[in-house]
Amino acid sequence: MSTPAAVDEVVDLVSRLIRFDTSNTGELDTTRGEEECAKWVAQLLEEVGYTTVYVESGQPGRGNVFARLAGDPASTKGALLIHTHLDVVPAEPADWSVHPFSGAVKDGYIWGRGAVDMKDMVGMALALARQFQRDGTVPPRDLVFAFLADEEAGGKWGSQWLVANRPDLFDGITEAVGEVGGFSLTVDRPDGGQRRLYLVETAEKGLSWMRLTATATAGHGSFLHADNAVTEVAAAVARIGQHTFPMVISDSVAEFLAVVSAESGLNLSSDAPDLETSLFKLGNLARIIGATLRDTANPTMLSAGYKANVIPQTATAVVDCRILPGRQAAFEAEIDELLGPNVTREWITHLDSYETTFDGHLVDAMNDAILAHDPDGKTVPYMLSGGTDAKAFAKLGIRCFGFAPLQLPPDLDFAALFHGVDERVPVDAVLFGTKVFEHFLLHS
Repeated sequence: MSTPAAVDEVVDLVSRLIRFDTSNTGELDTTRGEEECAKWVAQLLEEVGYTTVYVESGQPGRGNVFARLAGDPASTKGALLIHTHLDVVPAEPADWSVHPFSGAVKDGYIWGRGAVDMKDMVGMALALARQFQRDGTVPPRDLVFAFLADEEAGGKWGSQWLVANRPDLFDGITEAVGEVGGFSLTVDRPDGGQRRLYLVETAEKGLSWMRLTATATAGHGSFLHADNAVTEVAAAVARIGQHTFPMVISDSVAEFLAVVSAESGLNLSSDAPDLETSLFKLGNLARIIGATLRDTANPTMLSAGYKANVIPQTATAVVDCRILPGRQAAFEAEIDELLGPNVTREWITHLDSYETTFDGHLVDAMNDAILAHDPDGKTVPYMLSGGTDAKAFAKLGIRCFGFAPLQLPPDLDFAALFHGVDERVPVDAVLFGTKVFEHFLLHS
């Protein structure tokens, strides 16, 4: 029996996508590669018969590609959006064992920046879109494939711009699937066996980057100074960085903890006295799950002064804040208490949290697709501690999930691969994911 065309070409597509250096620095003048990559994707879609839409989202070179595959005309379902992003975070070649933009395929892995975030899913979506069009496949609903810019900098020049300026591109779409979901977590069962849980993202923390500013009197470094901007902002940063926000268990997290408790025999209930410690028995993914129990505020940047003997008038800091659903007002109140009277704050970027329920036909289709290729698997909802383009699409009333299926080796530190050195994805995981995603799209 021949393998589907998508399975035959997906590894090569992922490798070729990685070879496009689409590094997003967060600055317009140094971000590159999205246009070239987007036009290559459009070319591959057009050569099998798609009519594509290429859009630059507010700035030259911020390329986005859309293609729609018509579904069953008798269907009453809205269209399904399959959204991916083409940009990646920068990588320093000297730190890697392979060149980060080589797309090397060796030792059972596809290597390079974007291998898991998220050119693996880009490749799967592109391979399946091509297969469906070549085969004349009519899915149960319209499928809209979107390949987007600027996700790694919050989507200002990508999804956020498109939602604000080109909502027509999303006409008729009611649901969406994107990245950082559908991957497996292997847990040890009390009977000595193991169970693979496939984590479907149903929630995301809010993403807010906050700038702190202290203003004081400038002067000579040899004098006594009661008000020093550097001291003020440093003290505020220290208080924030050492602060522990209260534990708040959302519905998505509670459901995840209940399933893992039942499968593993661990006590991961919200009232367990050692919940955060017990989480680490799940392995490396505990860093992601643990970050969804509380708000976080991590100082990431400091800036002050221009000469060793001059006390500056201003000093600034940047804090990366990730806020649980429903916690925005309480979070801001806690931050204001920590700042002190001489430090002000402003949001550089502010994207809302998001949460949906783990139910309905689309969730059933995800579970059925997993079980078709891993009969012992089980889907479970979880909250992402980071953010995706789903934050933009939720503004249009689109119900969003993270589902980019991968069956991972139990000992692989998957969380460390995101934005990490030697980022890579198992070849077998991509092949598995392509088959699962095909089943999902044909039954969605």
